[in-house]
Amino acid sequence: MDYNYIKALHLIFVITWFAGLFYIPRLFIYHIEARQKPQPDADILSEQLKIMSKRLWYIITWPSAILAIIFAIWLLVLIPSWLTQPWMHVKLFFVVLLILYHLKNHQIFKQFQKDDIRWTSNQMRFWNEGATIILFAIVFLVILKSAINWIFGLFGLLGLAGLLMLGIRLYKKTRSKNKK
Repeated sequence: MDYNYIKALHLIFVITWFAGLFYIPRLFIYHIEARQKPQPDADILSEQLKIMSKRLWYIITWPSAILAIIFAIWLLVLIPSWLTQPWMHVKLFFVVLLILYHLKNHQIFKQFQKDDIRWTSNQMRFWNEGATIILFAIVFLVILKSAINWIFGLFGLLGLAGLLMLGIRLYKKTRSKNKK
């Protein structure tokens, strides 16, 4: 019975963690584009986006990440045999990628809080898809519990990444045409 409660809490915090990881790059994009507006709009928008980012990052995303990891470890303590299964090894690899993605977003967040913006909005749109790709990989691994098919899954992820990039480029072209 404890297992189901822990699993439910783990899933809730994974969902809220991903929500934060999906939204923070979007706020970065808005911040980049706000800096291109005339004054005083640029400063006003930039300050508001810093506040929104700070609240999202420290009130939702970081606590969710920590709690998702704690409940995941708890689940592995309850069922240590999962650690012997190949699909779990591949999943843990993607979890490590997710943590690295999170930490890189933290670095970007700190830079944006100082108005140290080194990204273009288009670069950030590509970066924004990182969490989506990792989410697909993890969900399919957990549901299918198959590391044997991870090669097919990898091609599927690469296809998804290609479609996402194509979508971003089409959006950019459409946006450019609408500005004219």
